[in-house]
Amino acid sequence: MLLFHRHKDNEQFYSFFKNILGFTPRRVEIYQTAFIHRSKSLEPLPGLRINNERLEYLGDAVLSTVVAEYLYKKYPSKGEGFLTVMRSKIVSRANLNKLAHKIGLAQLIQYNKESQGLFKSIEGDAFEALVGAIYLEKGYNFTRRVIVDRIIRIHMDIDALSEQDWNYKSMLLDWGQKEHHKIAFEVDQVSYQGKKNAGRREYEVMVKIDGKPAEKAVEYSIKAAEQLAAEKSYKKMVEQGIIIKEAKN
Repeated sequence: MLLFHRHKDNEQFYSFFKNILGFTPRRVEIYQTAFIHRSKSLEPLPGLRINNERLEYLGDAVLSTVVAEYLYKKYPSKGEGFLTVMRSKIVSRANLNKLAHKIGLAQLIQYNKESQGLFKSIEGDAFEALVGAIYLEKGYNFTRRVIVDRIIRIHMDIDALSEQDWNYKSMLLDWGQKEHHKIAFEVDQVSYQGKKNAGRREYEVMVKIDGKPAEKAVEYSIKAAEQLAAEKSYKKMVEQGIIIKEAKN
């Protein structure tokens, strides 16, 4: 399978691996598959669709394990709660999307550009698929070194990330409890990317404050949609002066 047909595309492909990840891939077809979004799925045979979703599934598990091990060693005195929150911050779709864009991964992704606005996590998904591809070719130890040495230590500010607010749902609920406002999260609708009951589900969640609609968000899980809708609502209320954030010491 050849994904890149132009010489320029091949140069960009190999340059990314050499300059960003520090190695040259041998099983090229695996990495090319990691960059195929489902909107550009290849169908070499009837009923056979080739895209990066299976690699994304594998990469998600590998990345979570690598990050957990990295944090365990980096913060020897921190408890489970801190480590869990930090891992969630690092592997969140928002953070992975930013990371993938920063390292130039977006330029390699093959997707249906006419439907670009419908795909909110395309870059982060491709990054996880890339991790899955590295794991398949090189194994866990090599993959761990690439993620830690070439990605986390170079392209992530872990200490700054530890200072960022994270659980906006809890923050919003705490504010509502203190100020005597009822906060509710409602699933407005469920949509499918692809055939119903076979495609990937997307959930639209609305935040309601005292029964009145606030902000809404769409994500691949109810939990993620709630968190994003809460973040949008919380930040907007801070901007409007409704919520006064306490200064950090």
